[in-house]
Amino acid sequence: MSIIVENSKVLSNLTGTFKHTFADADDTGEIEYYFSPGRINLIGEHTDYNGGYVFPASITIGTTGLACLRKDTKIRLFSENFADMGVIEFDLSESSTKNGESWENYVKGMIVMFQKAGYVIDKGFDLLVSGEIPTASGLSSSASLELLVGVVLDDLFDLKIPRLEMVQLGQKTENEFIGVNSGILDQFAIGFGQVKRAILLDCNTLKYEIVPVELGDYDIVIMNTNKPRALTESKYNERFAETREALRRLQAKLDIKSLGELSNEDFDAHTDLIADETLIKRARHAVYENNRTKVAQKAFVLGDLIKFGELLNASHASLKNDYEVTGLELDTLAETAQKQLGVLGARMTGAGFGGCAIALVAHDNIAAFEKAVGSEYEKVVGYPASFYVAQIGAGATKLDVR
Repeated sequence: MSIIVENSKVLSNLTGTFKHTFADADDTGEIEYYFSPGRINLIGEHTDYNGGYVFPASITIGTTGLACLRKDTKIRLFSENFADMGVIEFDLSESSTKNGESWENYVKGMIVMFQKAGYVIDKGFDLLVSGEIPTASGLSSSASLELLVGVVLDDLFDLKIPRLEMVQLGQKTENEFIGVNSGILDQFAIGFGQVKRAILLDCNTLKYEIVPVELGDYDIVIMNTNKPRALTESKYNERFAETREALRRLQAKLDIKSLGELSNEDFDAHTDLIADETLIKRARHAVYENNRTKVAQKAFVLGDLIKFGELLNASHASLKNDYEVTGLELDTLAETAQKQLGVLGARMTGAGFGGCAIALVAHDNIAAFEKAVGSEYEKVVGYPASFYVAQIGAGATKLDVR
């Protein structure tokens, strides 16, 4: 699948940069164009690696890639976001060697995972990347890059890889190559996203439902804390380990494979098995958030945005008090947003520890909303937040540039 786009000024500029950066690009083949979105998660946070439901959507800001197949085995990379690093160059045979925290590791990881899965990647390529997603914003810039590389490899080497497998290999790259114990939410949303559609995904079975996004007089506003967040240095892996330990203790008596299998009542009746207040809080969030997500999706489909907004607020409170992944910046944004006229609900989105929050805001109130929330945030935190209205867009794909 590819999306037809008119050759915009942005793509024209990127083409010029590509030809300048990779001077011999014209000798290696045609330049191909690709796009991979970021994502927001409407509700269902930190449930994906606990076998629960998530409710994400891909957005129209993301990562654009230009690529060209080479005749040799040299791989050359350039990112406009890290222009000071210049061109990164390595041989295909060196793909399994990580280079510190460099962005090239996401490219190498996808190559390695594709090869391990039996796909033949036997030549090098030149790749230029330009990302619109703020790094560490909680809008999945890393998964966007992984799926971008996935569609690039799939196209350049004519692999015909099933989309679900590509998504799973993106998650394996994140888990096994990068070293972050994430679930499949990010890669799935970016791989399967559709215009004006959200996805209700059961992370336990990978069964999913495509849900039309009908917001009526409301918009989803993304609020960026502008606080840097490094997943591999955050407490993300710690939360993963804590919920795994809580599950292990529950399994002493309960025949379950994930926390996502429990009702709120079943969980509350067996907290004595966990016998640790911190672990109880972590697991309670995973269980309650999962069940909250199922209710929220039904409210969303029925057009009950007031109920949906209430569940957004409850989600944030749980992430703050039980999972403890919010912090001053996210709490200031979400809790200030919740008090504004025309707002039905607000919560942090993504892994937390910085990044973004979202709010469901009436069209006519957006300007006043941004002014009021922005003013309070800067007063409390000391630097400004950024705001933009989310547009729900397509998943990772090749672009048919006309």
